[in-house]
Amino acid sequence: MVISNQKVLITGGGSGIGLALAKKFLSHHNTVIITGRNLPKLEKVSAELPGIRVFQSDVTQEEDVKKLADAIQNEFGGIDVLINNAGIMLLRDMGNERNDWQKQLEEIAINFQAPIRMLHHFLPQLKRSKNAVLVNVSSGLAYVPFAQAPVYSGTKAAVHLWTQAIRPQLKPHGIRVVELLPPVVDTKLAKDANLKDDNLKPMAVEKLADSFWKAYARGTEEITPGLSTQLKWLARVAPKFIFNQLNKQPIPLN
Repeated sequence: MVISNQKVLITGGGSGIGLALAKKFLSHHNTVIITGRNLPKLEKVSAELPGIRVFQSDVTQEEDVKKLADAIQNEFGGIDVLINNAGIMLLRDMGNERNDWQKQLEEIAINFQAPIRMLHHFLPQLKRSKNAVLVNVSSGLAYVPFAQAPVYSGTKAAVHLWTQAIRPQLKPHGIRVVELLPPVVDTKLAKDANLKDDNLKPMAVEKLADSFWKAYARGTEEITPGLSTQLKWLARVAPKFIFNQLNKQPIPLN
């Protein structure tokens, strides 16, 4: 498994899991490029870690992604590793008709449609790489849905199944497909979601990055750090039990 001297593109790389993965790849002598919508956040990363290159880009916008692919092809000659990490998590009571419908569509656009769009536009670059890897960041909630975040759980389950389905399709093109299914991680995403469930104790983002790297370097295709390993196993042997344990409070308190 090649883990150095690769050109790595990470969406949502300005903070949280994306930034932690960026630091990990950078520490192993890779060229690291991060994208995001928030330019000040990206500029802060660039100032603190000048080895990381930044591009402002919105993964939900077709023209943004096209321009990003062209810019990276022109400046770097393409990428070797694409990490689809950008995502949002919203707690929603689907029994409340005052829910913001557009926010739910935005969650779908970022969490599920964007990885498909990114792969489409960067596929030619990955095909030209001798050591191409696609990494999709889904969630341990792809195994067991969290009722307080129904759209998020649905999108992550969709990413999980999509990743499994495209793995054999991309293999003949020399593209390795990896999925990272984190548990709840101590990031802004979790804080913004205002999670209060004791069953979802956040993992430190540095610990997640360490777990990912060890498994990634071994060639693991489905990486399940921390609680995600238990969710994967219990979803198979005791699905009703683990669903009830995870969803003692199914309706958001906020």
